[in-house]
Amino acid sequence: MTTDITNARTFLDKVIETTPQGERLRLCLQCGNCSGICPFGYLMVYPPSRMIANLRADKFDNILGADSVWMCVSCYACTTACPSQIPLTAGLMAHIKEELLLAGNVPSELQSALEFSQRYGNPLGESPRKRSDWVIGLDPKVKLLGQVRGPVDVLWFVGDYPSYHPRVQLTTKALTRVLNSLGVDFGILGPEESSDGDSQRLAGEQGLFEMLAEKNGKAFSKYQFNKIITTDPHAYNAIKNEYPKLGISYPIQHYTEYLVERLDQLKPLLTHELKAKITYHDPCYLGRANGIFNEPRALIESIPGVEIVEMSHNHTNSLCCGGGGGGMWLDGFQWEKAHVRLSELRVREAVAISADILAVACPYETPRFEDATKTVESATQLKVKDIAELLVEAMGV
Repeated sequence: MTTDITNARTFLDKVIETTPQGERLRLCLQCGNCSGICPFGYLMVYPPSRMIANLRADKFDNILGADSVWMCVSCYACTTACPSQIPLTAGLMAHIKEELLLAGNVPSELQSALEFSQRYGNPLGESPRKRSDWVIGLDPKVKLLGQVRGPVDVLWFVGDYPSYHPRVQLTTKALTRVLNSLGVDFGILGPEESSDGDSQRLAGEQGLFEMLAEKNGKAFSKYQFNKIITTDPHAYNAIKNEYPKLGISYPIQHYTEYLVERLDQLKPLLTHELKAKITYHDPCYLGRANGIFNEPRALIESIPGVEIVEMSHNHTNSLCCGGGGGGMWLDGFQWEKAHVRLSELRVREAVAISADILAVACPYETPRFEDATKTVESATQLKVKDIAELLVEAMGV
């Protein structure tokens, strides 16, 4: 739904009407928790609490005239910290971004990613026909549902970066080996899969999100399967929490949830000791947004020889990698504002506790953190690996 916004009252009415529990916006205490916990709040002209204060004062033009809201990476920290339980991330911040998009106040790199998403079904601008090229040469062959046509137990929603990004494809292939070793009957959509659209939604493009969701829903409906799994917490969040609002409802698990349920079968396969000190980064959309903290750690703990250590920010208090809410496509803009990347702050925490490996469970994180190890002092020895890659190493596959 697109509405011409003329004043703060109209905008607030829209947010309240279209956001679950949006009426809680009226309960803001002006305590400043949201602005204080925001990793880039100190750079925002209008962090959440000040934004609400200006809306109450009917100073909507002030907010539309500033571009610092694009520093928001939709990490859910503000929502988690709010004592009034206001839906700040998916409500206030996403709607402000939507108005900035309509006003043309949008960084060019984000605009390109959104245009690519609409044109190609992914923000990287890659051909949909190449979406399953990562399976070439794998043995046994990965089932493409459009070719095999038969039912499968699991539909694997692979996602954009796991399908196209060379570094993240290594994680994709690693999970393929784990699933094959467990004898899982799974298939993928390949060229029929589109971006889950969750990051685009939180960057203000609700209409684009709905278009992508409907494409995926149509693809899902063509095939028989019992559940969906995904490596991407953003896809997990979208399919679990947002797609049902559009009438698209399927059971879904993050791959760490799925594998933990099969630990009795998986543990005997983990025969190689890794002998490493591992710290785990809680992805925002797996942890804060969906409460999945223990399953990834249980998988790491099952690997022989590892020692788990926690960074100073962990679980609900975890730092964001900086990729959510369009952050993956705003690195240049955010660097000009902050001259630091959130991924660098996180890598510094891993170095501070002398971790050998920074373990991740989100496709945004591997390339972001690996880039950060090249710029953070004393981080060159830190390895960044997805949990699926660690499992494959422990299996000796």
